[in-house]
Amino acid sequence: MSTRMFSEDQLEQLRSFPDISKDELIRFFTLTPADLAFVAPSRGRGPADRLGLSVQLCTLPWLGFVPDAVTAAPPVAVARLAERLDVDPALIEGYGRREQTRSDHLRAAAEYLGWKTAPPGSPALKELEQFLLDRAMEHDSPTLLFTLAREYLISTRTIRPGVMILAKMVASARTGATELTFAKVAHLLTDQMRADLDRLLVPDVGLGMTRLAWLIKPAVDATAATVKAAIDKLTYLRGMDAHLLDLSALAAERRFWPRWAGAPPTRH
Repeated sequence: MSTRMFSEDQLEQLRSFPDISKDELIRFFTLTPADLAFVAPSRGRGPADRLGLSVQLCTLPWLGFVPDAVTAAPPVAVARLAERLDVDPALIEGYGRREQTRSDHLRAAAEYLGWKTAPPGSPALKELEQFLLDRAMEHDSPTLLFTLAREYLISTRTIRPGVMILAKMVASARTGATELTFAKVAHLLTDQMRADLDRLLVPDVGLGMTRLAWLIKPAVDATAATVKAAIDKLTYLRGMDAHLLDLSALAAERRFWPRWAGAPPTRH
């Protein structure tokens, strides 16, 4: 289900380093005296390990996770850290050939920064599930939900789970939101309303499209015909069922009433 929401290229982008802006470079890739002490050679680390650990240390607050390919970090970021450490930036190419080294360094950086993990069944993961469900009640875009989850995890200093795990959580949240929405409105769906909703999906010869497509088609110009079409849409929705007046007509007024036409007509 998650691979259908994101293409393989999108999944790869979500796993990798993005481009970095100048502001991000300065904000996240500036080592403090305490940071320098943390990666100091006195801890038995060579120049390559110090540089690689520094990249992980700065990447975690920036992205909320550290890509497996630490050596693919933005060259300008690596160069900035190398200059501060007084080492050759080319040393990054030899860093982390042992996966254990990268894992140990990430664990050390997370502990130093006060970040936590979110393993299966943990309170942190359950809180993320609830956060995603709440957001999915407001938004249906997988990309937006993924971004909101990333921002939430950064705000709580929680290392982002793997991209496939988080993508599946987004899919689950969307499914849960659909089921919860239906449960909340099911009592409003009378037989008449169900029939009216079914008719929205039937092509209308006069319109040249389904009623649903007509209703959600936005206004594109400032003409009298556009205003008339908006009034026709509101009238149609209001005639469907008085119980759903506030749920449908009010939402419709916000969705397709032209802003330049002022406030929608007063309801009676």
